[in-house]
Amino acid sequence: MRALSFKIIAALCITLFATGCATKQAYDYTAYKQIRPRSILVLPPVNNSPDVKATYSVLSHATRPLAEAGYYVFPVTLVDETFKNNGLSTPADIHAVAPKKLQEIFGADAALYITVTQYGSSYTVLNSAATVAAEAKLLDLKTGTLLWQGSARASNDENRNQNNGGLAGLLISAIVNQIANQVTDASHSVAGITNQRLLSAGQPNGILYGPRSPKYQTD
Repeated sequence: MRALSFKIIAALCITLFATGCATKQAYDYTAYKQIRPRSILVLPPVNNSPDVKATYSVLSHATRPLAEAGYYVFPVTLVDETFKNNGLSTPADIHAVAPKKLQEIFGADAALYITVTQYGSSYTVLNSAATVAAEAKLLDLKTGTLLWQGSARASNDENRNQNNGGLAGLLISAIVNQIANQVTDASHSVAGITNQRLLSAGQPNGILYGPRSPKYQTD
């Protein structure tokens, strides 16, 4: 009996230890709070997905959550034209520009580098979903210091009920959803959700509030 009790206690200790190790660590905002950028330059996202629409779809949703967080965000059209006038037309080339050079051109405090890792609709026998995933990092343009980085993912099947109508219903639903995702470009809407999760302030390990927010320096 004692041996059994010991085994149970040992198992519980191992479980608690494993759970503790799996707990997500709080992000270290030391550099971010020292520099406290006021303006952000959002660079065209690098697209690692097979869908060519990903870059500008994700970019079109990126400025709003940052502006709502309290930052001045450089207009997307102005930034795009400035890069083209300087002979830079691809996101990879733009991301390769030295931070100090970007600061000289735009006068921004920080730049946001986004990489799209997944974008588009995927179809399986029993399901169809539009999914967008992205990673981002915020760099101080004067020093090149990493201020923050994070990632987010969203899909339009997150709250979808997959059990109505049995197997036949699932098959029909998957086909209908696939057609709807392609016709309506569902990924573009999902990109907006991904950006909200990635770039909104006030969430665990997220962007800090900017100087235009009433919550500035409260996080």
